[in-house]
Amino acid sequence: MFVLELTYTAPLDAVDALLEAHVAWLDEQFDKGVFLAAGRKVPRDGGIILALVEDRARAEEITAGDPFSTGGVCTYRIIEFEATQTAPALEQYRATSG
Repeated sequence: MFVLELTYTAPLDAVDALLEAHVAWLDEQFDKGVFLAAGRKVPRDGGIILALVEDRARAEEITAGDPFSTGGVCTYRIIEFEATQTAPALEQYRATSG
């Protein structure tokens, strides 16, 4: 599982100009089962996405397609982690030792 942390690098009016396209991109990733959760950071200086992808290369590929990335209004920090403990509703995403 990956945490994708967006940090805005442009003023909010530039971010907002790409928001509709960004939300459509998010919806597409949710429809594909790639994203588990997404939302704005507080204060609004970026966002957080929980992604279910096989490796960092795929996470980088997906984030490169975000209209916020292609529009030059954010950078991404990609963090891989193993969810060894979860709430019952998220049990299917729990990492098991192999």
